[in-house]
Amino acid sequence: MKIGISMFDTDRGLHPADLARAVEDRRLESLFLPEHSHIPTSRRSVWPGSRPGENDPLPDYYSHLYDQIVSLSMAGAVTENLILGTSVTLLPQHDPVWLAKQIATLDHLTNGRVVLGIGFGWNVEQGETHGVKFTERRDRTEECVAIMRALWSDDEAAFSGEQLNLEPSWAWPKPKQSGGPPILIGGMGPRTYDAIGRYADGWMPISARGSMKGRIEPIEEAFKKYGRDPASIQVAVCGASEKPEDLANLASEGVEHACLTIWSEEADEILRELDRMAEIAEKARALI
Repeated sequence: MKIGISMFDTDRGLHPADLARAVEDRRLESLFLPEHSHIPTSRRSVWPGSRPGENDPLPDYYSHLYDQIVSLSMAGAVTENLILGTSVTLLPQHDPVWLAKQIATLDHLTNGRVVLGIGFGWNVEQGETHGVKFTERRDRTEECVAIMRALWSDDEAAFSGEQLNLEPSWAWPKPKQSGGPPILIGGMGPRTYDAIGRYADGWMPISARGSMKGRIEPIEEAFKKYGRDPASIQVAVCGASEKPEDLANLASEGVEHACLTIWSEEADEILRELDRMAEIAEKARALI
């Protein structure tokens, strides 16, 4: 299991290249970054972090994020082994052909270090800006994945769907990882678990305590439903427990990535947090 970092990297924090160097220098093994293109001021959509029945103020770091792919490109250019992850990419809001090119290029140039976490998107008005109907975002996501995988794998890629189409096309470079980076879906609930079983490589939950075994069982059932091997499920946890014994147990359960989350935007505090998390990682490795 790789132990790394997830965080909202903003224009008020560390430069992505400096952050990546600091993470790798401390023997932390991955860096996962989220994305939001913009935040409509209407606030029609309830922030998922709100208290029940409330629409609490949205933390303003959501609207100060660096671009995810540009940031990970800078991170990859100054590191040798750091895993470059998205947590998550709001896939239905993207043109899948352009995103496939960006991800393939990043994976190709970094020697296969990309993990693509994807999400359907919770902000209705943000999706509408990108021409995405909220009720259609799940189906669009599945078609985006199909197009991207075709472009990553096939010399002549093509796709025909309900919402999206790709006429026979050529596209290089191909990703370094055969077939493209692993695609992990974030979120919870029966429809999400079914989607993971149908077309993803695994799951990206946003929190984990000392065990994921019981929470993975619905995904194992979904894999079986679609004739896939449950042993092949990949799990990357963002917001993992900071207890070394919990991290060691997650490793024993087959979790691929456990990311400790930093919430600060202040550069010196980020570095102090990285020092603290590096110590946690070392203690966890001693138990694994």
